[in-house]
This record gives sequence, C-alpha cells and structure tokens, in this order.
Amino acid sequence: MNVSWDDKGLIPAVVQHAHTGEVLTVAYMNAESLQRTLETGQTWFWSRSRSELWNKGATSGNTQRVIGLGLDCDGDALVVQVEPAGPACHTGEPTCFFNPVEGGAPLQRPDRLGVSLAQLQATIAERARTRPEGSYTIRLLDKGAGKIAQKVGEEASEVIVAALTETDDELAGEVADLLYHLTVLLQVRGLNPDAVADKLEERRK
Repeated sequence: MNVSWDDKGLIPAVVQHAHTGEVLTVAYMNAESLQRTLETGQTWFWSRSRSELWNKGATSGNTQRVIGLGLDCDGDALVVQVEPAGPACHTGEPTCFFNPVEGGAPLQRPDRLGVSLAQLQATIAERARTRPEGSYTIRLLDKGAGKIAQKVGEEASEVIVAALTETDDELAGEVADLLYHLTVLLQVRGLNPDAVADKLEERRK
C-alpha cells in the first residue's frame, strides 16, 4: 500500500514500544524522514515547529531502534514499533502520554514484570547475536540445552528453599534467577516467548 500524505506532505506516526505495546509518542514523518528511518533503523521525524528533520535521541541519547513499521487501512497513519534506549518524552517520562484527562480513567500502564521480561528476552537475544566477550549468557548458550535445563532445575530448587526458609527479598531474587535461566533455555531452543504466552492464554480461556 502507498502512503497517503496529507496536504503538507506529512503522515502521523504513532511510536509504540515493540515489547510492551505501550504508546510512547506521536510525531510526524515526511517522505525523507521515513526514508531515513528505513535506511538507518532509527526513528527520524519532521518537526512542524522548526520545519526540519530530527533524529530521535541524536542529542539526548534516548534513541529508538525500529523493530517494525505498519500502515493503517487507509494508508494515512503509521505505527512504528521500537526498542527505546531511554525515555521517549523530553520531560524524562518513559511515554509522552502521562497527563490525566479530567473526568476520565487514567491510562493503564503495562505491568512492570511483563516489561522486565520483555526487556530480558530482548537482551538475551541481543547477546546471542553479538556474542560479547565474557558474557555469562553466551557461556550458557554455548553449553547447550542440557546444561541450561540443569541450571533451571537448580534454580527451581533454590526457589523452593527460599519460599520455605528465606525472606521475601531473597525469594524474589531466586525467582528472578529462575526466570532468567528459563528465558535462556527458550533462546537456545529457538522458541519464541510468544509460544509460552499462547499457552497461558489458552489456559486462561
């Protein structure tokens, strides 16, 4: 589908966190900024107030790596899915949509655990791609599914012990260790975490 530009040669771009679905900001693109976004894998927009192109994060460092792009059914609005490296809003807020509307219900934010797990999965996948030297994750991945499964068993045992004999903080730490090793196990098997989400949704229904 072709892009349907408005009479000023612009199209609204809804920027969405690729892993949580949270809407981060709404900006505008013209043909050049869209082309630069496609070429660089980073978000570029057209500033209507300054009448110039701008690259998100070029000054602040809060860049947005583009994961996906989509047009709506009429071709006159874009969704840009990104992995943000820092807050999206110039105020320092993670999203520009933090002001309440008088008389309206507040926006529901993604739960922190879901966000953290999505970020963990993305980090592990990135480690697998870039293979940084000295990475514990890479050492685990290189040992294969058998060793990682063994670690999952060990971490599960530690969760049980913590649940029965340790503090809440220690239990939370052991659960975090277990979730990390489970995520590495999915990575080494090449299994997308969405497959787990599918099973949870099936069972919820």
